[in-house]
Amino acid sequence: MAKILAIRFSALGDVAMTIPVIFSFARAFPQHQVVVLSRPFMKGLFKKAPGNVQFFEADTKSLYHGLKGLDRLYRKLNEEHFDAVADLHDVLRSKYLRFRFRMAGIPVAHIDKGRKEKRRLTSPNNKKLVQLPDSFQRYTEVFRKLGYAFPLNFTSVYDGKPADISELSWLTGEKKDGHWIGIAPFAAHKGKIYPIEKTEEIVKTLASHQNIKVFLFGGGKAETDVFTAWTKKYPQIVSVAGKLKMEQELALMSHLDAMFTMDSGNMHLASLVNIPVISVWGATHPYAGFRGWNQSQSNIIQADLPCRPCSVYGNKPCKRKDYACLNSISPGQILSRIAEAADLDLLNR
Repeated sequence: MAKILAIRFSALGDVAMTIPVIFSFARAFPQHQVVVLSRPFMKGLFKKAPGNVQFFEADTKSLYHGLKGLDRLYRKLNEEHFDAVADLHDVLRSKYLRFRFRMAGIPVAHIDKGRKEKRRLTSPNNKKLVQLPDSFQRYTEVFRKLGYAFPLNFTSVYDGKPADISELSWLTGEKKDGHWIGIAPFAAHKGKIYPIEKTEEIVKTLASHQNIKVFLFGGGKAETDVFTAWTKKYPQIVSVAGKLKMEQELALMSHLDAMFTMDSGNMHLASLVNIPVISVWGATHPYAGFRGWNQSQSNIIQADLPCRPCSVYGNKPCKRKDYACLNSISPGQILSRIAEAADLDLLNR
């Protein structure tokens, strides 16, 4: 039996994208053990992992902060007697750890993030608009370098069935014959956020139907304030912001008929529970390799502009100053995709 350390500290979406790979590996090699090293709040993602997957919490802001903290972390990990190390992050922290393990004679492999190809993809001049390997492929390749080849046969963290959410009935109520739609309108950067006033039009339209309940996903004060205002204005709206743990949000998502998101962590979370995810892409592009797991191309909404994509992560200011990549998409386009994906009749109320 081999014991493999898989390292991926952040961000939420990137850690979520390890799930199909880690779960597929664990099922292909039940005799081996995988220990996932990540930040404490990511633990909820792995609650339903196969039995040979364990989670190791690394609080890099306190106990394992700085060089001394990393040394302490390495010594703690070294007690586990790993047979191989898969660095799925390739940042300073993970580079330091894999260096220490390599010096100790442990086989290591790290992700190729394709930085040069991504720079060409987002270049303002001579842009090379081609589909790059996605993160699932890049993570899988790290394990292949260590000698483990396996198919990606992941469906859902709940094995294709909705999770038990009886403990959440105080918030969700009963679904019965209606439709549940999730909306996660925020992202880490402005270049990935559909105009909030246009998102409100979508919320308003959906909330006007008695058989549709809308669940709002997000976090932080600014987002919660927006949600609070919406829940006061429209019926059939439920904000889950700050009310549920990550694993509970995942469980609720598994009961949705569709989810509308940005290119964000919530897009990846929803993609892990085998539901249709309608996603809007502005400054970023699915060609960079961050599309949600097993999501249909038809559910990706994006404007055809020569300047797109201008950023891998959406963190660069718009050179046009107007964010046309987002503003040119109408609420009607999005509502149409939501309706088709969730089998909704938005003409009748």
